[in-house]
Formats: sequence, structure tokens, C-alpha cells
Amino acid sequence: MTDLVQFTIEERLPGYWRVEFSNPPINLLNSTTVLELAEIVGRLQAAEDLRVVVFASANPDFFMARYDLSDTNPVAFTPTEEGVTLFIDSMLGMTQAGPITIACIRGRARGGGSEFALSCDLRFASIENTLLGQPEVGVGIVPAGGAIERLPDLVGRARALEIIATSDDFDAVTAERYGWINRALPDNELDDYVDTLARRLASFDRDALAAVKRLVLVRRQAASIEDYRETLGALRELIFSPTTGARRAAVAQHAANVGPDFELRMGHHLGAVEGAPSGVTG
Repeated sequence: MTDLVQFTIEERLPGYWRVEFSNPPINLLNSTTVLELAEIVGRLQAAEDLRVVVFASANPDFFMARYDLSDTNPVAFTPTEEGVTLFIDSMLGMTQAGPITIACIRGRARGGGSEFALSCDLRFASIENTLLGQPEVGVGIVPAGGAIERLPDLVGRARALEIIATSDDFDAVTAERYGWINRALPDNELDDYVDTLARRLASFDRDALAAVKRLVLVRRQAASIEDYRETLGALRELIFSPTTGARRAAVAQHAANVGPDFELRMGHHLGAVEGAPSGVTG
């Protein structure tokens, strides 16, 4: 069993785990995150009595910020046997596993962090302190960790296109209205609400929970593994495109100019990038 560095697992009750993510200073995802998520998914798949898993953050301002593109370790993007990535393999495994997974979202969840939350079965978020976003198009690429495959089933095609194409930040109230999350809750009620829900689920029969998850959620998953492969193919083409390369450079320069506020208000700043290449708007 691999030791975890970025995640801690607390067994709050028999059948109930709370998993907390911490990667200071702003909870960026990186290759270590991807490897540890694969380990956690393997553990929850193997846990015979596990009924519910809550994922939360140790940082109140960042649930999972985004993927750290400065991490050059190829493990996150090397094709797996299925022709996708380890992150996608893990998230599909988590969806298909018996325990019900809950994202307790406080802070920013963007890019891969948003896609992790989308991979959970249920999502609850702080009204005062949640921003959700898929910023990839604003950087000149496409989301390739499940947003394209999962969002349309939750919010509909038009709203999924709005979320992904605008690369903007969305608050919890809007996300609830769209169907992106289950509920937006006052910040001071969020943890107790999710904990009470998890304890309720942990008291139920494991086989019944696994069966209803499979019947309601898993068999309704519309995206195939070929869909994920196609999305990854589009991402790889864009990464090597000179036009999108120029856009990414412009975004990086803007981020350096504005400093820490870029991560706090990424949706705003992606719409204010100067020096974008011809034909590409911010």
C-alpha cells in the first residue's frame, strides 16, 4: 500500500471515509495527485464494507485549483492500456465502484479539480466560497479529464457549452440552478450537512447502495471510452498548434503580470488577456 502525501483518509464510522486534499499553497493537482488518486480509488474499490466517501479540502480557498502544467512528470498524460490517462482511468473506476462518493466543495475547483468533482456521485458546495470553472478553452486547449463527457448529462448541452467555451467562473448558486451540483449551502452549514448525509448513507446496506448507484448512475453514463480518447486526441492536437501556443504564452504573461489574483479570479482574467493571436479572443 502506497503512503499518501497529499491526501489523508479518516474513517469516521465503519463504512464512512473522509478524504482531505492538501497541496500547499493553492492545492494544484500534479503527477503526485494523479498517482495518489489512483491509489485511493484502488483502496475504495477493495474496501468490502465501505459505503460512502467524502472528499474535502484542507484549504478553504481552493478545493482543487487546476492541474499544474509546470509538472513535467509524464505519468499524468502517458496513455494507459485503455488509451486514455491514469486520471481518467481512476475517475471511471471511482464511478463504477460501489461506494457513493461526495465532493464537499469549499473554494475554487477548476480544470482537473472541477473534473474530479464531476467524477464524484454527489456534489455540495459553499454559497459564500465556491467558484467552479473549466478554464481550458481560455488557455487555448480543451478539458480532457471528463468535463466534456460528464457536464452535458448534468446541465444539458447548451449550458455545458457555455461553461466550457466561456472558461468563466461560476458561483455555487448558479451551479445548483444549472444542475452542476446537488445543493449550494451556507458555508457554516456545509460540513455538518455533508457529514450528516454521509453518516445516514453509512448506516444503510452496502449492497443496496451499490445496486442503486449502478442502476441510477453508472448505467446512465453516456460517454464511452472512445469519447474520452477522441477528447484527448483533440487536446494533443491543440497543444502542438502554433496558434494555441501563442495564446498560452499570452495567458502565462498575463498571470505573471497580475500575480496571485490570477488564481483567485481566473475566469475574469482569462477574459482580459491582451496579446491573444489573431482569431482568438480572451
